[in-house]
Amino acid sequence: METSTAGSPTPTTDPGAAAIPLLDAGLPDFPALTPERLRDAVLAATAAQRAVWDEVATDPEPPTVANTLDRIEAARADVRHAFWALYTLAGSAADDATRAAESELAPVMAAHRDAFYLDKRLYERLRTLRDGLVDPDPEVAWLLHRYLEDFERAGIALDDAEAARLRELNTAISAAQTEFAQRAAAGMAAAAVHVEDERLLAGLPAETVSGLRRSAADRGTDGALVTFILPTAQPIVTQSPSRELRERVHRASVARGSGVDPASDTRELVLRLARLRAERAVMLGHPHHAAYVAAGGTARSTDAVAGMLAQLAGPAVRNAHAEADELQQALTRDDPDATLQPWDWGYYADRVRSETYQVDEAALRPYLELDNVLLGGVFLAAERLYGLTFAERPDLPGYADGVRVFEVTRPDGSRGGLFVADYYAREGKRGGAWMHQLTEPSRLTGELPVVVNNLNVTRPAPGEPTLLTWDEVTTAFHEFGHALHALLSDVHYPSLSGTAVPRDFVEYPSQVNEMWAWHPEILASYARHHETGEPMPAHLLDALRESQACGEGFRTTEFLAAALLDQAWHTLAPDEVPTDVADVEAFEARALAEAGVAMETVPPRYRTTYFNHAFGGGYDAGYYSYIWSEVLDADTVEWFRTEAAQGDDGGLNRQAGDRFRDALLARGHSRDPLASYRELRGRDADIGPLLRRRRLTGEG
Repeated sequence: METSTAGSPTPTTDPGAAAIPLLDAGLPDFPALTPERLRDAVLAATAAQRAVWDEVATDPEPPTVANTLDRIEAARADVRHAFWALYTLAGSAADDATRAAESELAPVMAAHRDAFYLDKRLYERLRTLRDGLVDPDPEVAWLLHRYLEDFERAGIALDDAEAARLRELNTAISAAQTEFAQRAAAGMAAAAVHVEDERLLAGLPAETVSGLRRSAADRGTDGALVTFILPTAQPIVTQSPSRELRERVHRASVARGSGVDPASDTRELVLRLARLRAERAVMLGHPHHAAYVAAGGTARSTDAVAGMLAQLAGPAVRNAHAEADELQQALTRDDPDATLQPWDWGYYADRVRSETYQVDEAALRPYLELDNVLLGGVFLAAERLYGLTFAERPDLPGYADGVRVFEVTRPDGSRGGLFVADYYAREGKRGGAWMHQLTEPSRLTGELPVVVNNLNVTRPAPGEPTLLTWDEVTTAFHEFGHALHALLSDVHYPSLSGTAVPRDFVEYPSQVNEMWAWHPEILASYARHHETGEPMPAHLLDALRESQACGEGFRTTEFLAAALLDQAWHTLAPDEVPTDVADVEAFEARALAEAGVAMETVPPRYRTTYFNHAFGGGYDAGYYSYIWSEVLDADTVEWFRTEAAQGDDGGLNRQAGDRFRDALLARGHSRDPLASYRELRGRDADIGPLLRRRRLTGEG
């Protein structure tokens, strides 16, 4: 089989371009990189990797672990370095040239993947290797199992004509996903609400107003500018007493991608992706794309996914309606004639929470300064649990202003890689929060982990502190849970390292790490006034803990609405996908109603037209993963707080951390992830802790 792809761009540099300049521990030398140089590096690296594949496939010697598996795995590094450096810039500091390079390379990378997984020579060589091994090393056996299963899921059994069509589909899907992600980011920028009327800013915290003014100045305009994060609910809607401003922001949020701004209209891409993915799934032997995705995860079937979501939907919506009644009463006290609207929810939920539990988000923020949260919270928990320490490396440049690099040291004093913290929103950065790896740590290559965490915190005016909301605090702990999965990885093969686990398992360790944001010792360490250093008052700490489950009806319902919407689009057969962009909104409304989660006051966490998880790639038909993983998470949190606890430490001890590391975090995907879970817990997960956490048991 040919491993080249006709029509692929040609690198303009020599093969040495595959090795982009790297600094300490494998951090790319971002100041030395341009989009053009990265483009050429990706093309050269993929060409070099294909040459290795061809050498392996045509090797006349019988396949061995050394001449086949090790060579395939070792050839990954240069592509990883070059492509993920470009991915970093495209996601976090994109300009037109970077976006153009990303768009050009998306189909190239899809074709590159096909060149491997549709090469029957490689498949047969790996199968021969598997069949010939006697008592193989467990990680070798698992990796061969994973490779062969991936070949089969990728379409290795197709005939030549079918394989050609599959290549076309994969290329088209990759290009459309990239375009959707770029348009979703453009939609956030286009939706920004310019506030010129000072009256609308009344009642907002001073630091919020300062940040809004800085956002306006950064865009070259006067007044204040409300910039957007990716989800439907925007932080300003919780903070602003102005119902007019809240409505403007909410309406702008839910209209993203719907054609209001033609340049960021995503509807045609939604329909194209749904149809292409459905056709590919049928070609690969599945009734629809959701079935294909579930079969590759720990869920295994869409029936299992649907069963869990249905089990949660009814109780969640009932709780959300009860919460809505309470918020309507609060609204009526302000305006007897007003009816609760989605733009009222966050503001009045915060007020009710404050009245019920004496939790005031504005009063919390002075105690939640970014450096304190990171150094005295996120890093401290990692030190107490895993013995890791972190030292800032100002000599190592990031890729944008505000990006910080930290060196990680292991308990034995050895180097543990680098952690890159990028917490500020900026123009050219996509919304939301995420983690990715610039390297694949492994014993085979000796590479250390280089891990990036991204948030989208509004940057304050110069000289002012970065004060976080409580949601931003828990998000920082969440994303660092992903980082720990990579930093603590201890596997032989790079493709099995860190977070290379199924999508419906990958969120589990990150969700567990959120628990330490609430731990009394950790909370007391980082929750200190940014001016005086005084700890958060006991009454605020107590109120924060008591209010932990407040609003679960809303949070669960908005999540389930998005997850069920994702499933609805991806359980369509090719001929069932609408053909008119005007039908996108109607399909969404019908899907939510049929799933029993249509609440006007609780829109989905992501509507279809800006649902980057589902249509930008990565979590397509897999957004259910968060709550699927939360079953494992809630059960594990209970383990930390009971069986693993020493005295009243709530599980914050090295013995508990080492057990979690050894059984799970260090293992990456070097075996069945659920086997790792069973090693930790001694059994399969129990859904009870999740139901109790989200108040879905009907109790109390």
